[in-house]
Amino acid sequence: MEKEQPKACDARYYELLEELQALDFVLVELNLYLDTHPGDFQSIEQYNKFSQERMRVAHEFQQLYGPLTNFGHAFSKYPWEWSQTPWPWQV
Repeated sequence: MEKEQPKACDARYYELLEELQALDFVLVELNLYLDTHPGDFQSIEQYNKFSQERMRVAHEFQQLYGPLTNFGHAFSKYPWEWSQTPWPWQV
């Protein structure tokens, strides 16, 4: 028997997407900074910490709601989850 998936419209879905957006923003900013300050050890540590947190949050999201990205960057449960909407970029 299949385990029922949470609905994409529940509050946690949107909380996790917002958290991912915030983490992505921080990571882009740190990446840009590190492009011009490659020797800033503290910023590299921050980048790595936020990268780990993003991986954790993305994993949690994908376990609950399905893949965030396609082309082999995320797993799918059965049945194929890409046919289920809304997709993360649609909300």
